[in-house]
Amino acid sequence: MALTKIKAKEKKGIVEVKAMTKHEMLSHQEAKRAKKDANWITYLVAKSAGKVVYEVTTSQFLSKNPYLKFSFKGNKGDDIEISWVDLKGNKDTSTGQVK
Repeated sequence: MALTKIKAKEKKGIVEVKAMTKHEMLSHQEAKRAKKDANWITYLVAKSAGKVVYEVTTSQFLSKNPYLKFSFKGNKGDDIEISWVDLKGNKDTSTGQVK
């Protein structure tokens, strides 16, 4: 099951991507209060047409269900793939298409 919703629209050769990922993003402090293990997305990468268009290493300070917005040069009809890994090693890959 894909955990990231992706919307990508092209306008004048620039693709604007809006993506929301479902993840608890528990910092050490929140995890201690909830009596759970800390866990957050540590690495995220977006690829389109076989090229990396967005790459980020994150910390525990992103909000629950993080929302990402970025843009790059691209074309209508291209596929976009967003993958992430969290602190526990869980992974997700979601795909969408540029409209």
